[in-house]
Amino acid sequence: MEPDAGDPQRLIEARHIERVFRMGRTEVRALRGVDLQVQAGELVAIMGASGSGKSTLMNILGCLDQPTRGSYRLEGTQVETQDRDELADIRNRKIGFVFQGFNLLPRTSALENVELPLLYDRSGRRFNSRRVAAEALDRVGLADRMDHDPSELSGGQQQRVAIARALVTGPSLVLADEPTGNLDSVTSLEIMALFQELHAEGVTFLIVTHESEVSRYAERIVELRDGRVTRDAPVQDRGDARDDAAASLDAEWTAVA
Repeated sequence: MEPDAGDPQRLIEARHIERVFRMGRTEVRALRGVDLQVQAGELVAIMGASGSGKSTLMNILGCLDQPTRGSYRLEGTQVETQDRDELADIRNRKIGFVFQGFNLLPRTSALENVELPLLYDRSGRRFNSRRVAAEALDRVGLADRMDHDPSELSGGQQQRVAIARALVTGPSLVLADEPTGNLDSVTSLEIMALFQELHAEGVTFLIVTHESEVSRYAERIVELRDGRVTRDAPVQDRGDARDDAAASLDAEWTAVA
């Protein structure tokens, strides 16, 4: 289906999204009429306890799953009507993913990990994949680690490689699922500082997290409970992750001294 003109700044338009899983004779209603709009260039945190429906919502927004009922438009394209191949094409062209576990290939250099999505890219990027991947790594501050395997990188550096991989195809949206879950507090702040920097450059982020300290660096928080949106509001006292990371590191050095 052709994109709808609509609001040119509205990236996500999800209305009355329901997701029902059937387990034998039992129905599990993971999402119960979720409405969500996201403008291009926003940095949004999606929060909720385990079982709230946030992972199910992320899978639908990431075109990894489809709603049982409701409508979802991504840049005007009616997503829920797409078949499997069309969904795969949307994921490759429009969405970048960052996961808690990094999901990097072992014994494969940082550059080759970032280059991988370009093998399936139908734009001109794949013909210059090495250069484009190198630029993405430079963008996340890892120009000097391109030839290192994941085992030779710290957790924070591995997540930066994963972020570069998410950005390399020039997606409209980056979905980050608990991106700081495997990182210590200072490194988590450094990753959030990177998200804030990239957001300032115009990248749209949806960050799924259960950590309130992470969510305060977003522009807006959407909270889920029992498959429903219970709060959708701007962050009133937004933090600066770069400053907070520097302050935490200084405090650690002072304690050691």
